[in-house]
Order: sequence, then C-alpha cells, then structure tokens
Amino acid sequence: MTETARPERDRPWIIRTYAGHSSPAESNALYRRNLAKGQTGLSVAFDLPTQTGYDPDHVLARGEVGKVGVPIAHLGDMRALFDQIPLGKMNTSMTINATAMWLLALYQVAAEEQGAQPAELTGTTQNDIIKEYLSRGTYVFPPGPSLRLITDLVAYTVTEIPRWNP
Repeated sequence: MTETARPERDRPWIIRTYAGHSSPAESNALYRRNLAKGQTGLSVAFDLPTQTGYDPDHVLARGEVGKVGVPIAHLGDMRALFDQIPLGKMNTSMTINATAMWLLALYQVAAEEQGAQPAELTGTTQNDIIKEYLSRGTYVFPPGPSLRLITDLVAYTVTEIPRWNP
C-alpha cells in the first residue's frame, strides 16, 4: 500500500523560541536575530502587566514591567515589537489569556499596516482565560465575561482570520 502525500503532515515543523523581555525594541532585535539563525516562527512571552491588562505606569505594575516578557501597552509597542518582521509570512504564537482579544487586535492592525490581509495571518492565541482561575490566580474578568471573550475571539478568528488558531 502506498501512502499519498498529505500537506498537513508533510510540511516542516515551526521552530520557535518562547521569548520576550525588557522592551518591544529589545524583543524585536532578539526575534530578528533568531529568525536570521533559522527560527521559522515566533512565540511571544508577555510581561505580567500585559497579561493582566495593567498599564505599565500603573502602581500595581511597578517592578514587573518587562521582567518575564515583553510589555505591550498600545499599538506603537506592537509596531515596534514586529518592526521589519513580515507578519503576513510569519507564524506567531501569543501565550496570553485575559488580554488575548485586545493583543490579537493590535497584532492584526500592525500586520495590516505592513500590507498583510487578515486571511494571510497564521498563528495561535492561548485564549484560555478560565485557566487563570484554576492555575495561576492572575484572572482579570469574572467567569461569565471570560467565557464570552473566549467564544467571541473564536468566532471572530473563524470568520476574519481563518488561518489563526484561537
């Protein structure tokens, strides 16, 4: 019996390192170095204030900005994070939960500003807000609204960014 080629099985694995630190510009430089060395995708690590929706200037963010990931507070930060990285050709994983919808919106706008269409974007958003209740205690929204955000992001990506794993 001869097995036929299946594109979903035969395409190369995405090689990416979970990374992000200090600032969008520093993280961008790291991503570009890794891509130049053969990495084929990106896996963005966000800092705790970004994960929980705090502005980096907020008193509760003090001491945490850029500590365990990249801080993203606005579209300018997202532009700087992916400067000179063609998002229409990149597979990006964003390990983020409570602020997943907002960060995906910033990512989509940054990609569109580069000339990419939403249908071209590929990647993954962790989007498991309920997990924050069970494992980390970094929840932002009550369970009901959390479920709504999760399902809204899934519905949006299915129609608008069909190659994205929500």
